[in-house]
Amino acid sequence: MEDDRERPRCLLSHPAHPPHKLSVKVNPIIRSGCFTCGGKRTEWREDYIQYYCTTCGVGFHNGCHKRPRRITHPYHLQHLLTLFYRDSETGIISNIIPDASCDIYGNPLVQGKSDFVDIIPPKSDIIFDKCCWCGKDFEGDDWFYRCLICSFCLDLSCAATLPPLTIANPKSHHHSLLLLTRPLSVPCDACGLVDASKPSYACFQCNYMVHQNCMHLPRVIKITRHPHRLYHTPYRSPVTSSCRVCYKEVSVKYGQYSCHHEDCSYVVHSKCATHRNVWDGTELEWESEESDKTEEDIAPFKDLGDGFIEHFGHRHRLKLKKDHGVLNTKKQCRACIYPILSHDQFYHCRKCNYSLHEVCAGLSRKLDHALHNHTLVLDPTPWRFKLCIACLRESTGYTYVCSKTGCENFMLDVRCISVPECFIHKSHEHSVFISTSYNIKDEILCKCCKKRCFGPHLQCTVCEFVLCYPCGTIPVEINYKFDKHPLTLSCGESTDDIYWCEVCETQLDPREWFYTCNKCCITIHLECLFGSSFFMKPGSVYERGYGIVKVFRNNSNTRPFCYECKRRCTSSTYFGGHMEEWTRTLVFCSFECQHSIMGRADFLLLN
Repeated sequence: MEDDRERPRCLLSHPAHPPHKLSVKVNPIIRSGCFTCGGKRTEWREDYIQYYCTTCGVGFHNGCHKRPRRITHPYHLQHLLTLFYRDSETGIISNIIPDASCDIYGNPLVQGKSDFVDIIPPKSDIIFDKCCWCGKDFEGDDWFYRCLICSFCLDLSCAATLPPLTIANPKSHHHSLLLLTRPLSVPCDACGLVDASKPSYACFQCNYMVHQNCMHLPRVIKITRHPHRLYHTPYRSPVTSSCRVCYKEVSVKYGQYSCHHEDCSYVVHSKCATHRNVWDGTELEWESEESDKTEEDIAPFKDLGDGFIEHFGHRHRLKLKKDHGVLNTKKQCRACIYPILSHDQFYHCRKCNYSLHEVCAGLSRKLDHALHNHTLVLDPTPWRFKLCIACLRESTGYTYVCSKTGCENFMLDVRCISVPECFIHKSHEHSVFISTSYNIKDEILCKCCKKRCFGPHLQCTVCEFVLCYPCGTIPVEINYKFDKHPLTLSCGESTDDIYWCEVCETQLDPREWFYTCNKCCITIHLECLFGSSFFMKPGSVYERGYGIVKVFRNNSNTRPFCYECKRRCTSSTYFGGHMEEWTRTLVFCSFECQHSIMGRADFLLLN
């Protein structure tokens, strides 16, 4: 016997009554035509499926049951809606199904038909180009539903939405809620946003209006941006405050999440707090606060006294040191991979030349961060392939990873994890914050590199200024091996002076970001200083999909040639790739050249 919960609903059934369920038959003998396209099956097929409604007395081909010729829809209860088709070539709109000569299996069908013919010429005074519910254009979709009496139209996505007319026991309100049969053009009382595309409900007794997907907002949640639980409240006391996720003003008139701890004014918009990148989806209303406690974070190192420590990421003990003004660009921190500056205090192992900034040595082994909705764990292993999810840079340094099932590939490097949630960047006058409520379809361009931001980025709290993570994490000061002074970051200058890059010896655009030493009049392109391998520690060995890769320091008198691009390696490091099929170790100047050879066949035919 078929399970009613799995059977699709007949779209001809009236929304105010219990829905009819479609029955399914494989290889049925159907002599009447499909209700959508009017076609009949004339020969037996092993995989043929037919849907039919015994109450309405109609049948459908597989696929046609999702698009009947006529429907009764909750958005327009007073009249039936009829399926119409717009010919993209002629512009003619009609209710005749144009491709009813055969079904989806190629079986011949009767000619397309309708109970009556309704044809609208392309130059008619009646215009059907937008959905009357969501307001979106019909562009790209030649099918839509139309009321023959009042010309009400629905696109297919809105027609597929079938909200119930009444919610008897809503979670968000103490009275029953009725479906609004008009788009809600005022802010939702639960989230404070105006979104006419979503079905909405109202309690006219309380003048309460809410989106359908806001009726089930969780009452108690916990997000990684705040140490305490947050509680959903319908309104707050009239105190102006900013959302701690998007940093826009939170209205006191609409629902929001706030902290109930004494002297804690943390508040977040309803939609910001429950965004998939902010909240892990766990509701804590019936859970005690004891469940929020996790295992205590283990200290990253043990203090042995006299400046010695025992760090969990290294097998030897480390000694606290300071360069005291001696410039040594070869020293790199194993955690962040940045050079250790002359004024930095750091821990060092004399046995294997292992160094850690004092700050990096104290990095917590477990932490909650705004860039992920689960707790992250510090991973010091250098040999595994590491790609930061925020800046998309490969690195051999320390990374924070997620141990939750399904999030194993989430990874953040130490540089991105150290970015504050809200701060003032040198390149902009206003504060910028970590924006995680992004959409992959958004056309957001970084103001520095002019490239599109596909993931987390830094956004201004006041204007439209945006920085991608690769640009936002560029150090303000860095050492250069041919200058005794640290180089400082210049975020563009309005000048007619001509600058030349010290490395590539080409002209530098002063309006773009670059590094400079004002005392020595040195200017360098960012890409010339960093290249594609700046964050790869020389001497590191790690695995790639095609074999073992080793990072070499490029400090010999003769610079090697790259196997792929045939040019000399000019960066501070280069890569040596080895695979069983290769009879020798190959040299690559960059990641791009490594990736390029993976797609070719000749690298397996080397002599």
